Amino acid sequence: MRSSRRSEVDPFIVMDVMEAARRLEDAGRHVIHMEVGQPGTGAPRAAAEALGRAMQAGPLGYTVALGLPELRARIARMYGAWYDVDLDPSRVVITPGSSGGFLLSFTALFDTGDRVGIGAPGYPSYRQILRAMDLKPVDIATTFENRYQPVPGDLAGRDLAGLLVASPTNPTGTMLDEPALRALIEAAAAEGASFVSDEIYHGIEYEAKAVTALQITNEAYVINSFSKYFSMTGWRVGWMVVPEDHVRIVERIAQNMFICAPHASQIAALAAMDAEEELQSNLDVYRANRALMLTGLPEAGFTKIAPPDGAFYVYADVSDLTQDSRAFAAEILEQAGVSVTPGLDFDQARGGRTLRFSYARSTTDIEEGLARLKEFMNRR
Repeated sequence: MRSSRRSEVDPFIVMDVMEAARRLEDAGRHVIHMEVGQPGTGAPRAAAEALGRAMQAGPLGYTVALGLPELRARIARMYGAWYDVDLDPSRVVITPGSSGGFLLSFTALFDTGDRVGIGAPGYPSYRQILRAMDLKPVDIATTFENRYQPVPGDLAGRDLAGLLVASPTNPTGTMLDEPALRALIEAAAAEGASFVSDEIYHGIEYEAKAVTALQITNEAYVINSFSKYFSMTGWRVGWMVVPEDHVRIVERIAQNMFICAPHASQIAALAAMDAEEELQSNLDVYRANRALMLTGLPEAGFTKIAPPDGAFYVYADVSDLTQDSRAFAAEILEQAGVSVTPGLDFDQARGGRTLRFSYARSTTDIEEGLARLKEFMNRR
């Protein structure tokens, strides 16, 4: 059977790494997972309890395409509490994870062949979703000096229809402060490019609060999810905030593309938003793990890192150790029993010289993983 040209997207390498780790575990090896970009914790207890009550009360059918009104209103209140932003709940759209948000955003904003700028290194699915939609991802090579974030001068002459920026970012965990984010938003507007802000790691910050694009402009698409801070990866529920005159545009697309986000997940997400004590406890674990990584990785020989402001990743330049990060990651997995992600997932041009380390698991796992990495590097 024939297949489309649009289907010719690259594999998500971290998934291949996870499969290799699973095979080792099936063979009896104990693997420390530093490749997985998801919390080691489950959904807050209140989320499961709320869903149990809802299931006892009756069937869970479709919701309206924009999502449960009470969840949209609760998210709007969160923007007031977190950022002092007065957000109209009507601008909030509940999505099937942030991935659903990207599909809706790209469909609403761009036409076939449009060029969309994305930072490199960056989340690999940006590129692949854009390609699958017959859009043209334009990699913007960021630098260590700019903490792996784009700057306004990177936009000139690229003929962009859109710019997608993440803060905190995957794979580096670095953030844009208010002046830097404002400068990018203004530069995109000057180029006639729509601005999409990926804020999926908001809530997981260590020394300063992340800045939302909504503190600067109403003329942006903001994408977020319950996967990271709220520890609900498998529930596949997220949200978007869109300009007022785009709500109906997105609603029509969502009606046809998804009908709605999972009803059960929306109920759980609403309850999760009030589980502040449990969520902050998770954040305390990430904070402790971050401190361990920033000390332990250089001690093991991974010295070229940009300290993360948020999320739960450390991105390391390993060009002094290898030019083939995929082979190097395989060697670390086989010999040390530590699973890490090759940078090729995040930067096609330079990723052969970088690795991403996730510290989303338990502190005990992080301590053991760092000890194994030190032993491996000492033997190498």
